[in-house]
Amino acid sequence: MIDNLDALWLARLQFAFTISFHIVFPSFTIGLASWLAVLEWRWLRTKNPVYAEIYRMWVKIFAVTFGMGVVSGIVMSFQFGTNWSVFSDRVGNILGPLLGHEVLTAFFLEASFLGIMLFGWNRVGPKIHFAATLIVATGTLISAFWILSADSWMQTPAGFRMGADGIFYPENWLRIIFNPSFPYRMVHMVTAAYLTTAFVVGGVGAFYLWRKLHVKHARIMLGMAMIMAIFVAPAQLLFGDLHGLNTFKHQPAKVAAMEGLWETTRGAPLLVFGWPDMKEEITRYAVEIPKLSSLILTHDFNGEVAGLKAWPKDERPPAAMVFWSFRVMVGLGMLMIATGFFGLFLYWKKHLFDTKWFQILCMALTPAGFICVLSGWFVTEVGRQPWVVYGFMRTSEAISPVPGSSIALTLTAFILVYGFIFGAGSYFILKLIAKGPDIQEEAYGSYGMKKPPIMTEILPEKEGRNV
Repeated sequence: MIDNLDALWLARLQFAFTISFHIVFPSFTIGLASWLAVLEWRWLRTKNPVYAEIYRMWVKIFAVTFGMGVVSGIVMSFQFGTNWSVFSDRVGNILGPLLGHEVLTAFFLEASFLGIMLFGWNRVGPKIHFAATLIVATGTLISAFWILSADSWMQTPAGFRMGADGIFYPENWLRIIFNPSFPYRMVHMVTAAYLTTAFVVGGVGAFYLWRKLHVKHARIMLGMAMIMAIFVAPAQLLFGDLHGLNTFKHQPAKVAAMEGLWETTRGAPLLVFGWPDMKEEITRYAVEIPKLSSLILTHDFNGEVAGLKAWPKDERPPAAMVFWSFRVMVGLGMLMIATGFFGLFLYWKKHLFDTKWFQILCMALTPAGFICVLSGWFVTEVGRQPWVVYGFMRTSEAISPVPGSSIALTLTAFILVYGFIFGAGSYFILKLIAKGPDIQEEAYGSYGMKKPPIMTEILPEKEGRNV
């Protein structure tokens, strides 16, 4: 019976499982590396030791997260040769160089200077250490550049020709790299990474304030997180709208699934809630706002929006998953924006750091960025189906000739191993958060700084670290 398992479905499930694990880590490290650079810059400018202590705490978390991202990325890439060898054969001329450039220009850069970030605090000068932090932060952005370029090319392929053998051959590398959807995806994803980090840091800062631990450090964490929420979260709404308009132009079937729209309609409503039924070709239990979808997508109340029935059944993406993933992403994004405005109001009232309900809200939103990133990737990748290279190569044509039983076996192994390794990594990160910042002599002495007198008085008492 196991030999009759659907190999295509299992291969897609395995890749979805591994990429869902993997994307969580880069979406955190991209933002965290940049935030660490800001922290170290503030420390160098102000000589306030609290910034250094926060840096030393979070750089450990960065190291663990970076390591788990590398491991999960390597495992994910193996599947191109095991489960998706036909895909690799046909698109390798294009995706191979893009992914290779990511390793050569980004991963090696990050790996080379990560050691200085972690172990060079008392071994190199402050400017060299800061330069290493900046280089690692830049490396994470370069990595995002190449990975998103490769994925965007699969969404909006350009700059190639299709050979008679079915293989994709590059003709214009600038058009391949800067394909029509790439700029929008790059800005949208990097902004999402910054917001993900901001709400994790803000949630931890709120937890410390709620427990009255590490108050000086917590105020900086929460305050800097709210600056991101106030300015960057509303900007993400604009970037998302521009990305949506680009998707409407190049992948209208995906947008029809996002909207839960079946009939091509002028003055199309926005469906706030509902359940798209692929079999009956309707969206059940729909709650509508008249004409709003047309206004958003065409900037015209009576603009035309194509419905899913405009495409053959075998070219429609799974509507329910795309529909609800999109709403989870947008709903949490709006909550992030509201949190930023709440924070601004409380800051104006001088109660940002002592309002209990706001601390609970920030703690509850700690995983919000990760959920948004995953939901956005579900919209992007599931909404592209049934294509692996949009409009040119179906996912069913890309799979290796392997039995479903083999894929089921490796998928089971991945679930078990990932559960153990990443469970241990997550436990260690939580332990670092629970421990909080350390106030250590070497954080000051090597750079010619003296421990502030108040710290000298407090530190002999162990519980004083929590003041």
